[in-house]
Amino acid sequence: MRMRLLPTAAVLFASALSLFAAGEITPEGTHLVSVLDSMHVEEHWNAGAIVDWRTGDPTGQPLKEGDTGKHTHCSQFAAAACEKFGIYLLRPPEHSAVLLANAQYDWLPGEGKSRGWAPVPDGVAAQDLANRGQVVVAIYKNGDPKKSGHIAIVRPGSKPPAQIAAEGPNVIQAGGSNFNSTTLKRGFANHSEAFPKGEIKFYAHAVEAGR
Repeated sequence: MRMRLLPTAAVLFASALSLFAAGEITPEGTHLVSVLDSMHVEEHWNAGAIVDWRTGDPTGQPLKEGDTGKHTHCSQFAAAACEKFGIYLLRPPEHSAVLLANAQYDWLPGEGKSRGWAPVPDGVAAQDLANRGQVVVAIYKNGDPKKSGHIAIVRPGSKPPAQIAAEGPNVIQAGGSNFNSTTLKRGFANHSEAFPKGEIKFYAHAVEAGR
């Protein structure tokens, strides 16, 4: 019989496991992969246009004159992915798409806690929770309040702890480049100090059965 853990207990359990290795991918983890893959992130939420945050399709809305920003959509994709599982992550219209990842970073340990989000200590624990079907986000806040941070979702996978320490778990993300699967280190490469300095934080949310 499979042991069921409450969200907080599951995070604590994963923290203990992080001393060793992430567990195998469960059926819930396989379902998580299937839903994330079905979003086809490499074909939607592409940089350079204003998009519908839920679908990632361009709205056709013109950019403002003189706007040379890349208009990347990591935070909107993360919110859309969470919504697929009935999970709320700060998103439009409660916050504009502008600098949304930075706002999500501040929101997660505050209001996010009351919404079911719990901090995760490291990449191995994050990998373990994703493997067991929880939604886990990796997030970085830019130290410059006028520049964007970054957020991605951890993919279930089978990496040994040493590999996770070297490159992080694999993630799915939108951004300057969209990746269905890439390493945390590569995904956050536009923020070159974030990974080596350990500035990327993880948060997990349990998924309701049947979602």
